[in-house]
Amino acid sequence: MKNSSNSNSNTKLILLHPYIQKQGGSNRLWLLAFVSFFAIAFLVTLIYTREILPIKSTTTTTMATGSASSSTFGNINAPLPTSVINTLLHYASRSNDSFHMSHAEIKPISDVLRKCSSPCNFLVFGLTHETLLWKALNHNGRTVFIEENRYYAAYYEELHPEIDVFDVQYTTKMKEMRELIASTKKQIKNECRPVQNLLFSECKLGINDLPNHVYEVDWDVILVDGPRGDGPDGPGRMTPIFTAGVLARSRKASNAKTHIFVHDYYRNVERIYGDEFLCRENLVESNDMLAHFIVEKMDENSFHFCRNHTSTSPS
Repeated sequence: MKNSSNSNSNTKLILLHPYIQKQGGSNRLWLLAFVSFFAIAFLVTLIYTREILPIKSTTTTTMATGSASSSTFGNINAPLPTSVINTLLHYASRSNDSFHMSHAEIKPISDVLRKCSSPCNFLVFGLTHETLLWKALNHNGRTVFIEENRYYAAYYEELHPEIDVFDVQYTTKMKEMRELIASTKKQIKNECRPVQNLLFSECKLGINDLPNHVYEVDWDVILVDGPRGDGPDGPGRMTPIFTAGVLARSRKASNAKTHIFVHDYYRNVERIYGDEFLCRENLVESNDMLAHFIVEKMDENSFHFCRNHTSTSPS
């Protein structure tokens, strides 16, 4: 019996011993968790404080230096478009150029571009003093220039990479303007139709050597301010005026209308060819320097440029 009692006592001590170890280990785990929690909380607070301080500093500085400007102009850090910069530099350095357009000539074109649905497609014949201005005014639109001098076109495009210029070789001469009208009328149902893709045309007055995509675009505004129109052997603007008329009448969009401007309208070629291929009934505004036509899309089976089929006198 004694041995049995001693054995029972030892057994009880052995059973209680693991419990004591477990209880002590549990206390240490709780202590470690408590300390870890405060350490993590301290680190998070420190990191958050370091990140937010520069933001507050920047915000305070911005508010102190120009909060009014920010509210007025939006994102003041947005870069000024390249075309606007070039325009400002161009006109600041050449404001006394004797060949520039007057305000009365520029404003009608500017007004049409401003009202044109975006993105506006603007085709310009001739690289002139106003080239950068046209590019800037048609901001976010497509502006393409056609130039007779391939060397000047390459030079200009290198100087202003944002400008799209294509060169074209004119084969006409101003002294041929009457004969060209007569030959065009003879081919009006064939090569010189009012509605066609000039890329495949052999009409002498049509430009057919531009990049393909130029003929696929529905041009909203066209300005004829080139090529040279001086002297009987100069190319004259017969071809650009005829081409502008065909492009306007051949648009794909239904009920499409194209604004066509002809500069130097006081000269014979510009006035005669404007009346012949852009038509007097489409003339909405004109003065000695600028004529404004609005030409509508035409049915492909039409073979007259104007509704009143008046012929130009050959004299």
